[in-house]
Amino acid sequence: MGQLSNYLVVSALITLVGAFLFYVAFTITKRKDVGQYASLAGYLGYAFLTATVITRWIADGHAPYSNQYEFAVAFSWGIMTAFIYVERQFRSRALGAFVVPVPVGLLLYARSLPDQVQPLIPALQNNLLLTVHVAMAVIAYGSFAVACGGAVMYLIQRDDKVRWLPFRQDIDLLCYRAVILGFPCMFLVLVLGAAWGNIAWGRYWGFDPKETAALTTWLIYAGYLHAHSLKSWRGTRSSVLLLVGFGATLFTYYGNLFLGGLHAYSGL
Repeated sequence: MGQLSNYLVVSALITLVGAFLFYVAFTITKRKDVGQYASLAGYLGYAFLTATVITRWIADGHAPYSNQYEFAVAFSWGIMTAFIYVERQFRSRALGAFVVPVPVGLLLYARSLPDQVQPLIPALQNNLLLTVHVAMAVIAYGSFAVACGGAVMYLIQRDDKVRWLPFRQDIDLLCYRAVILGFPCMFLVLVLGAAWGNIAWGRYWGFDPKETAALTTWLIYAGYLHAHSLKSWRGTRSSVLLLVGFGATLFTYYGNLFLGGLHAYSGL
């Protein structure tokens, strides 16, 4: 099963590269058939990612979130989950040209990492919290990636003069909905992480780099939601906040690799 999951990762990567190219072509040409091919390739890539997570779960015997390789794949799955939800809600295929490159990059990164199935270390041997805590992070990070792609679209779409992009009002609402999806999930990441920290390390909060980065990320998106409620901040300023927020999200994911801390053992 472990080897099968690795083949599925490659299949997902190839399919999502194709989806990205189709999304770019659709954004430029607005041809309906090209848009349908883009969505079809995106859904197929998502199916491969879903199969990857399932087969890796079977091979591991627990949720596949225990190291940097597995979380990179799960992160990609979370992005595509949030993207497909938003795409279907807003019928905005142009968003794919700005979002799909992120899971492509993550899968390329995953391919550079060790992919062997390994037993859980003692601190991670809590199947319920491992499953729910990290699953919430996957959905939160994925939603924030979609909001970031929308923010880039918004900043390019100046005064609604760029014909190949949706109107700014629609993009702004799309970004807001993506954050609304991810924000409560990020809150649960913090709460469940504190509970797990108390079980594993005997304290709810210790200002570990990963904990501090996660809290900072959540506060940035709290600031975005407040800013979005203010007419003077809605639009360009709030879109810049989304870029900052996703930068913080990536730092939360990667930061412990060079800052160390209690999460450094797994790369998570």
